[in-house]
This record gives sequence, structure tokens and C-alpha cells, in this order.
Amino acid sequence: MVGLGAMPGYGIQSMLKEGHKHLSGLEEAVIKNIDACRELSAITRTSLGPNGMNKMVINHLDKLFVTNDAATIVNELEVQHPAAKLLVLAGKVQQEEIGDGANLTISFAGELLEKAEELIRMGLHPSEIIIGYTKAINKTIEILEDLVEKGSENMDVRNKEEVVLRMRSAVASKQFGQEDILCPLVADACMQVCPKNPANFNVDNVRVAKLLGGGLHNSSVVRGMVLKTDAVGSIKRVEKAKIAVFAGGVDTSATETKGTVLIHSAEQLENYAKTEEAKVEELIKAVADSGAKVIVSGAAVGDMALHFCERYKLMVLKISSKFELRRLCRTTGAIALLKLSQPNSDELGYADSVSVEEIGGVRVTVVKNEEGGNTVATVVLRGSTDSILDDIERAVDDGVNTYKSMCRDSRIIPGAAATEIELARRLKEFSLKETGLDQYAIAKFAESFEMVPRTLAENAGLSAMEIISSLYAEHAGGNTKVGIDLEEGACKDVSIMKIWDLYVTKFFALKYSADAACTVLRVDQIIMSKPAGGPRRDAQPGMDED
Repeated sequence: MVGLGAMPGYGIQSMLKEGHKHLSGLEEAVIKNIDACRELSAITRTSLGPNGMNKMVINHLDKLFVTNDAATIVNELEVQHPAAKLLVLAGKVQQEEIGDGANLTISFAGELLEKAEELIRMGLHPSEIIIGYTKAINKTIEILEDLVEKGSENMDVRNKEEVVLRMRSAVASKQFGQEDILCPLVADACMQVCPKNPANFNVDNVRVAKLLGGGLHNSSVVRGMVLKTDAVGSIKRVEKAKIAVFAGGVDTSATETKGTVLIHSAEQLENYAKTEEAKVEELIKAVADSGAKVIVSGAAVGDMALHFCERYKLMVLKISSKFELRRLCRTTGAIALLKLSQPNSDELGYADSVSVEEIGGVRVTVVKNEEGGNTVATVVLRGSTDSILDDIERAVDDGVNTYKSMCRDSRIIPGAAATEIELARRLKEFSLKETGLDQYAIAKFAESFEMVPRTLAENAGLSAMEIISSLYAEHAGGNTKVGIDLEEGACKDVSIMKIWDLYVTKFFALKYSADAACTVLRVDQIIMSKPAGGPRRDAQPGMDED
């Protein structure tokens, strides 16, 4: 029997395996957690709003991101600290749920935690702060309801002006100055693919094709799909075409079993080669007879098959990505067949035109479907460098997600920090009516809202104190719609500037950040085991969800 002397240490050390970490108490755990979250929100905060700065993030695969989109930044930073991870998760949920407002979620949660640290230093217990924050967020949601613009709850999602009005602020926060070019493009694309019941709008139906060269003003919307590949073969344009899709590739197929052919004479060898040729021709002819003019292949296209396709005047496209192939089937209404055989009439898809065009030195195949139940629209973006195109694509994604949100709930509230100042003012009043210790927490919660106008002003290079005090003065006078005009550096009515935010974006951003902040504050001990040895395995990159 081993003597107890071999046991290292005493107390908690003797209980856990060696190599573990154990942090407990206010100083060690709570304040450290808050510090980590504060660092994270300090990173995203400078990217908040239209004048937000860009971040250059290089991830573990050496890919460069230049962006001010908080969701992308925190995704690519490999955040290790468990408390900061909670904020990252809140930001991710916001991005997936609404598609915009991830930055507000993370920055606001960081601000709430910073204020909580001040309260802890004053001597409040974290649980009192949590109670106060919970009361405050419930009150905030009540006040938000009041601030909704009258008459905005019923909107026509096919009215371009109304759509652009709601989309502007989401796009402008990513691409300031370009929103007047981008919003109409995104609105057009969304309205083309919007189903009869707008609540079923699918974000995946608006595709983005990024082509280098030209400028943003050369961008356009194509009804249908833009494939970044050239057509195989010499036929480059077909009008009013029926389309046959073969997932398995267009080639002579090998048999399932191994077989040996004995050939005794030269004639037999000749005949053997001819029968192969005849078989391929028969298959291609069968496809041509079914009325198809375009063959789309999901794998390789054999030389012999291509030769016969040319003879029967069939255009051949090759799409290697199975996701693209699925989207093409959705655009044209085709059904992908597994092996080369004669398709039925209901398995053929239809497109108004399939043509190869050259855009900025890149050959692309455009599959257009002008009429009828169109299911996919593509925004063709042009720009000078890859990172600019990636950033514009994120702005377009935000626009499309905003459209999806407004299809479900179209209520709007004043943007440009007008809402935040009003919330801060009313919560301050509410905190004075409370009697317990949580009134301090509610007052701090109210103060946290000042982060938004302060950050917007600082990022635009304006004096934050002056702007916040003049905003408070206007709001106290009853002008609840006064926000910051960043271009002139003054306070203006948002209904003149036309800066509106969606109610759902704000609602979820504030809710998630308060939840995240309370979760972090509830932690009083961190116990970490010794990390397991062996090489790290990361998820496979390059998979797209479908």
C-alpha cells in the first residue's frame, strides 16, 4: 500500500489530478472573467457603427480577413478564455438568428460587465447585481415596445422603398457610403425570390458571385444562377433550353464486376472498340431525343461523350460542387439523375437562357430564369481586391438576413443611438423609484446604454461628452427620435435622416447581452482539468452547410 505521504498537497490539491487549475472567489474568478470579456468587447467596440474601424485578422490557416463585421472577427479569433467564449456564443446566436447586431451584443455585454465590476468594488454582491440587471432588462423590453414607430407593424415586403428603409442601417454599418448602391441591389434580389408567404423566405436563395475587377457600381442582380465555370465544349449559348442533370458524370461507366475479354482476332478488337463508341452515342442520342439542350454533369465529362454531345449540339456544363448542383436543380426545377440514361420529361429542368459571358476577364456561365416561380437570384459583386469583395459580401448577407427578419416582424425603432439614449433616460427614472440595493445595478444598466452613442461618436472622431449631453437635453424635451448625424457631427431627428433599426434586432441583441452578462456574473469558481495530450484536431474547413 502506498503511504499517504505520496499524495501531493492537501485540500483541493489532493482531490484533483495534478496539473489542474482552480480559481475561486471574487478577485480570482469574477474579476478575471470580467477582464477577459472587457478585452473582447474592446476589440469589437471600435468596429461598431458606420464609422467603425476595420480589423485585420489572420486565422490559424493563414487566411487574411479585413473586416469590421463583429461576427466574423470573433469567429476567427480563437478565443480561449471560457468567460469570453460566452460572449462569442451570444454574438454567434445573434448573427444566426437575426444576421445583424452581433457587435452590439458583444460590446453591450462587455459594457454591462465593466459596470458590474464597479459595483462589486463598491461592495455589492454579484447576485444583487444579477437581480438588478434582470429587472432592468425586463423594463427595457417594455420601453422598447413604446418606442416602436406607429404604423410600421404592417408593411408590404414587395415594396422596394419600405424594404430599403429598413435595410439601410444594417448595410451602412458594414459599408458606409455604399448603402445607396447596395440596398437596392439586395432588395431587388430578395423581392425576386420572396415566396407567396413571406415568412417562408429562405436566405440561401440569394446567392453572391464575387468577380474581381470593375467597381461596386458595376454590380448587378441576375435572376437565376451565376456559375464561375466555363462551358465544356464549343457551344456557349442556348436559349429556352431544357436541362438534364447527371450527378454521376457523363462518361462510359465501368461495370460493377471485373470481367476479362478474350479477343482472338483483329476484327474482334475493332468491333469491341466500335461497340463502346456506339453505346456512348446511343446514350447521348437518347438524351438529345428527350428534348434536352443542356447537359449538366456533376463529375468528369469523358472525351468520347463530349464528342457526341458536340455532334448532337448539346451544351455541356460541369459543376464539381454538389451544393451548387443542388442549387442549380432548384433554380431550373430539374431532378439530378445518377447515371447517364434517357431522362423523362418531368426530370428535365428549364431555363430561359444558358450562356457563357466574360466579366472582367473571368468566364462565367449565367443560367437565367426570367419568368415564373423563380427560386434563386444572384447578386454579382465587382470590386478591386478579394478582401473588399468579402467585406461587401458580408454587407449583402446582413441585408438579406434583415429582409428575412422584416418578413416576420417589420416593426422599426429609431436608429442612430436615439433608442439607446431614450432607454438610458427612462431606466434612470425607473431606478430612482426602486428601493433595494438593486437600484444601483439598474442605474448602471441604464448608464451602459450610453456606450452606443459614445462609441458611435468616438469612431466618427466627434466629442462624445458634448453629443451625449445634447442628446439627453433633446430627449428630456420630449423629442424621443433625436439621434446622432455622424456626417455633420450634430443631433438630428432620425425620421429626417431615415435611419431606422429593426425592433427584433435590438430586442434580441439586448436580451442576449444581458443574459450573457448575468451568466458570467453567476460564476464564482473556475476549475480546469489538465488539458489532454496529443495533437489537436480541428474541424474540417471548407464545408458549407446545406
